[in-house]
Amino acid sequence: MVLHSEKDNGSTGGETGIAPLASADAGTSCHTHTRDDDTERRSHHSDKVKNNLISRLNRIEGQIRGVKGMIEKDTYCDDVLNQIAAVQSALNSVGKLLLEGHMKSCVIERIQEGDTDVIDELLVTVNKLMK
Repeated sequence: MVLHSEKDNGSTGGETGIAPLASADAGTSCHTHTRDDDTERRSHHSDKVKNNLISRLNRIEGQIRGVKGMIEKDTYCDDVLNQIAAVQSALNSVGKLLLEGHMKSCVIERIQEGDTDVIDELLVTVNKLMK
């Protein structure tokens, strides 16, 4: 079984192989909800963005099942490692899309509201993504 990375799917998403988010607001907005004295930040993604992310994650889930099957069938290690790299690339693409939407909506909204703590939060998140 040969699995492919997002880059190989023939999409016209540019250099990364992923379709960029179309609008400046990236189809995402952030809200702060108060529930039982707890403040909880949440994102709201448009149906289009949410469906795109879910579709990508479903594809990744299938790729992971494929890798598991390769190991169960004693597939040559190099082939398995290449498929693991494809899965990691696809997951990184999902992360990039979420980061883009977060920066174009949530981060901007919070800075406009005077909440500059979001910059430190963003730096921590970007550091985690870059590991």
